[in-house]
Amino acid sequence: MSAIRYIFSVSLAWAVAISTVLFAQTVQAQADIRVSPTFAARGLPAGVLAPMTGKPVSAHAPFEAGECNLCHVNKDPKQPGPLIKPVTQLCMGCHEEFPSKLKLAHAHPPAQTACTNCHNPHNANYPKMLLQETGQLCTGCHKKIAEGLASASVPHKALTSGAKCLNCHNPHASEVESLLVQLPFDLCLSCHNVDTMVGADGKKLQNMKAWLDNNPDWHGPIKHKDCVACHQPHGGNQFRMLDGNYPKEFYAHYDPAAYDLCFTCHKEKAFSTAQTNKLTRFRNGEKNLHFVHLQQPGRGRTCRACHEVHASKQAKHIREGVPYGSGGWVLKLNYQKTSTGGSCAKTCHQERSYEHSKAP
Repeated sequence: MSAIRYIFSVSLAWAVAISTVLFAQTVQAQADIRVSPTFAARGLPAGVLAPMTGKPVSAHAPFEAGECNLCHVNKDPKQPGPLIKPVTQLCMGCHEEFPSKLKLAHAHPPAQTACTNCHNPHNANYPKMLLQETGQLCTGCHKKIAEGLASASVPHKALTSGAKCLNCHNPHASEVESLLVQLPFDLCLSCHNVDTMVGADGKKLQNMKAWLDNNPDWHGPIKHKDCVACHQPHGGNQFRMLDGNYPKEFYAHYDPAAYDLCFTCHKEKAFSTAQTNKLTRFRNGEKNLHFVHLQQPGRGRTCRACHEVHASKQAKHIREGVPYGSGGWVLKLNYQKTSTGGSCAKTCHQERSYEHSKAP
């Protein structure tokens, strides 16, 4: 064999070996995408990170500029070859603000493992180069949330409008649990601070921030700034997304199961015991007036008849008045507290007073 032929054969062998390695790396990279548990969980097709055709909604600037070699071994868009670094390292090389963000107290695992769990690095049919519409993308992994949303008869509009999940959650990291963008109480009041909001039933909702600002006696969960103690944050099957049974009517037949939301904190015996000298101070001697109000056949008052559920100006969350009927008229309770009890005047009945203890 001549020297020239020998050199040619050796060079050809090296070229074949190198091309085989590069091809194997490219195939392996594609295989990794195809078997990705994240993609499989969402039901996304193989090759989901390939460039989109047509007119995508969003695109990565380096890809649009044809600078494939910023991330791949080759500049040729038809044959870019494998990545020059692990994908997250590549992203952080330009998006330099994210390493510090991902060190916050609560980081999203998909953001920690690979940016391509949620983003297409080339272009996409959704904003921010997301692989799917925001709600689909989140619920593709958060299956229990998806099931709850699918079965909820009372959905939370925060999840169906605007940025959807991102109205409340940061998709990368946060200093607040559950990746919330604010502390829960502040987050709720950032929306529930207007007079124009309506519920799923079309009824006007209270401007909660204004109400709490003007009523200093807050219910225990509100004092602890814990809205989810009583409400489902994503949606539910009780009116007002309540996290348990609670009658929405003014009058209701007394059934302990109908008040299980209240009885997670309050003692049920205080409302079902006719005579007591210790279960409640709303009594005339030992006659339990909670029992009297709730247990009347066909005319049992529910909690809302006398109490505000969020806040009031009087202690024990006593209401100043209650809307009566659908016309907007407010029935005044005219409740007056005394050192030994209290009284109501010209409400559901003529003036009545009670004494839970004798005057000193």
